[in-house]
Amino acid sequence: MISVRYGLIFCFSAGYVLYCATALVGSGEAILPAKPRGTGKAGKMTDFASIIETRTLRRLLEEYPIARDFFQNLNIPPLEQELPLAEALGGASDDWLLEFGLTRGEIPAQLAEFLHNMTASETERPVKSLTILGGYDKTGIPEGVELLIESGTVISIVGPTGSGKSRLLGDIECLAQGDTPTGRRVLIDGETVGEDERFRLEGKIVAQLSQNMNFVMDLAVGEFLEMHARSRAVGTSASGGAAGALIQTCFDCANSLAGEKFTLETKVTQLSGGQSRALMIADCAYMSRSAIVLIDEIENAGVDRREAISLLTRAEKIVLISTHDPLLALGADKRVVIKNGGIYKILETSREEKESLASIEKIDKLLMDTRAVLRSGGRVVLPEI
Repeated sequence: MISVRYGLIFCFSAGYVLYCATALVGSGEAILPAKPRGTGKAGKMTDFASIIETRTLRRLLEEYPIARDFFQNLNIPPLEQELPLAEALGGASDDWLLEFGLTRGEIPAQLAEFLHNMTASETERPVKSLTILGGYDKTGIPEGVELLIESGTVISIVGPTGSGKSRLLGDIECLAQGDTPTGRRVLIDGETVGEDERFRLEGKIVAQLSQNMNFVMDLAVGEFLEMHARSRAVGTSASGGAAGALIQTCFDCANSLAGEKFTLETKVTQLSGGQSRALMIADCAYMSRSAIVLIDEIENAGVDRREAISLLTRAEKIVLISTHDPLLALGADKRVVIKNGGIYKILETSREEKESLASIEKIDKLLMDTRAVLRSGGRVVLPEI
């Protein structure tokens, strides 16, 4: 788990640990995850049934390593690896089948359903746009806005502390449908979002990186990334294959964003706040399928904030940043000004404002260099400005 908000999004959409922990109950009956509501992807289920029927068990596990969790949760005894599952089950003990109330014919179908559920979010259509339909400010005055945000766009959210920036992020995170205190509505690709999509636990389209990152699993960074890669059915291990390359890319990116470097062996509970956010930004860009990323005051994270935003937009994410940082505010495509709990203005970044960024960057670099000198125990000698 990560932060309270992103941790729930990440661990349920990408964390097979929580998902598979419910596979068995005390009565001894096998309870397999229910098919996601409203999906109706029978074709995908047929594909998995065919794959399970024709692949040897060894090849099946190589292609879908997450299937190992299915076998472990049902305590399936060792099977012949060079046979398809149905044939391999022929040698399974009748006592084991009776213990779980299963027949040999049921197991391949249940595995197909398991693989479908665990990879369902991989087949979802990409989000092309997000629309925010205005609600009301704290005094009940209508916002009267309709903001369309397309993929690859960065929106900054600015306003005084307590003005309602986090409330706007919260409305987007829950895909509000007029049922929050602001009365705002959020549309995806111009369409109303149903309750199934809003409240499902896996495959969420919105990820929020909050200001505080709290890991509760004492894993090494490499193990943490491998778990996420496995849950996406990518590769086999952190040491090789597609997963190994993806994990290394994600790790290298996180280290490039963080101020202080860390290793794959570093425990996630030992990471600083900045390192944690750097890791999750890289994870979000390379592994997460969430199309919309919400970031709360990244300037306080101790990471290369502009590179972090650039990374997410290159991944065609819709990025909304709550910020007090002039560089981030003016570096966005548009900025939403919040006042008294409502959307007060929506401003497109002008050509003059973009040109002013060069001067602001010089000042920012001076401040960053000064901070580095202070952190290293040096003496500060400021140049003439």
